[in-house]
Amino acid sequence: FYDETEARKYTQNSRVVEIQAQMSERAVELLGLPEDRPCLLLDVGCGSGLSGDYISEEGHYWIGMDISPAMLDVAVEREVEGDLLLADVGHGIPFRPGMFDGCISISAVQWLCNADKKSHSPPKRLYRFFSTLYTALARGSRAVLQLYPENSEQLELITAQAMRAGFTGGMVVDYPNSAKAKKFFLCLFVGTSGTLPKGLGTECADEEPHQAKFTNERTRFKNIKGKSVKKSRDWILEKKERRRRQGKEVRADTKYTGRKRRPRF
Repeated sequence: FYDETEARKYTQNSRVVEIQAQMSERAVELLGLPEDRPCLLLDVGCGSGLSGDYISEEGHYWIGMDISPAMLDVAVEREVEGDLLLADVGHGIPFRPGMFDGCISISAVQWLCNADKKSHSPPKRLYRFFSTLYTALARGSRAVLQLYPENSEQLELITAQAMRAGFTGGMVVDYPNSAKAKKFFLCLFVGTSGTLPKGLGTECADEEPHQAKFTNERTRFKNIKGKSVKKSRDWILEKKERRRRQGKEVRADTKYTGRKRRPRF
């Protein structure tokens, strides 16, 4: 959490303000909102309201959610135009069905992959967030979530839970060949399968696709330290592989490896 001093310092940093404005502009652009009417948007992880400022400038209304009281206090001081809610999105989105015309989030969703408490399960918290977000969005709308994934496993975990909650869509990557300018936007569709927008700066890149579309493959989740969950099939296979490397005798892998057995009576 930020304290009051850090929150103010963050909000007054001109570089931070500029980056937040650029990412907010791109996120709203990817929402593909109608031009003839103002919309009501949800801003997940709104912080001190920097992303909300851009939404207001575009003539839309917004409600912001954030887990940090200090950041929301700064947003109130700045007299942002949106309504603010102190909440942990890992507990879900507490709004009535179909309320929002779209959702944006800047640099927030990856924090749901962290287990800050013993009771926190990243897959469960992500699913709770995505399933309630899906309900709160109007049919045919979009959610655009800019995030900073730590690794490909985190990216898979996030997208798999979004797909499980009912969303379609995928990852739009802007400037994939630039270390500094590269940005990930998870672009999600509600109730309709839209065409995934192209990432910026991808015109010349033809080595590999830079939009990660969802697949129906099952994703095996790892715990927060990056290790496979104990006693899972992956955990057993990794253990057997380690023993093989040590020169020990190990039974061959089969489709029954790691399968749960019925309890004996």
